[in-house]
Amino acid sequence: MSIFLAIIAFLCSIIGLIGCVVPIIPGLVLNYAALLLLAATDYADITLTTLLIWAAVTIAVTAADFYLPAWMTRRFGGTRAGAIGATIGVLVGMFLFPPFGIILGPFFGAVLGELTRDKKDADQALKSGLGSFLAFIVGTGIKLVVGIWMFALVIGYCYPPVRDWFVSLF
Repeated sequence: MSIFLAIIAFLCSIIGLIGCVVPIIPGLVLNYAALLLLAATDYADITLTTLLIWAAVTIAVTAADFYLPAWMTRRFGGTRAGAIGATIGVLVGMFLFPPFGIILGPFFGAVLGELTRDKKDADQALKSGLGSFLAFIVGTGIKLVVGIWMFALVIGYCYPPVRDWFVSLF
């Protein structure tokens, strides 16, 4: 049973890493689920403290990822229309122009959202789009760092020789 759980944990981690970039997949939640699965195995020595810390990190980064686009768009002078446009842009870009649509979709969506609100203020629409684009890049970067870290933990708990080698590097 432990081998089965370890395989499922490894698959959850890989899908979780993909989910750090693809907005529809809950990447960090899947990475955390992988840690929970490993905690249920016979050989992984994951402590409750480790699980609680990673739960807090997962919740904090997920909450920040939801809050960051609206905050950055507004910080760059955007409105609610720009934030809604950025969200639609991510979804449309992901399906129509992968993988570049995921990156450029928020920018074009925010610009179009701002232009539907006020067609005369193209400079402000571009600033709002830039804020949305930067929010996506920062949010994705943070999720990737945390996701890769959790993936490394999964690999380390699944394969102790890898963990020992990694620890010996530092």
